[in-house]
Amino acid sequence: MTDHEHSPTIVLNGEHHELSGAASALDLIAEVTGRELNPDGTPTDGGRLGIALAVDGEVIRRGAWSDFTLADGHTVDIVTAVQGG
Repeated sequence: MTDHEHSPTIVLNGEHHELSGAASALDLIAEVTGRELNPDGTPTDGGRLGIALAVDGEVIRRGAWSDFTLADGHTVDIVTAVQGG
């Protein structure tokens, strides 16, 4: 099967999510947050992101997001930091 016949599907926060071809963790975070990100994972607008990412139960460092390619079947959890008590 070729890539254009089947887009990779991951489980994102418990829901099936189809990727648009080969995608890095950085691409996914940008898509989910609706924000443009620098290669180091920081927002291009200079703001704070407050996001943590785990793939198959392993936390992926923000600086590694651009180099981490998501694959069919990965289980991805994106957690947003919340302030308060």
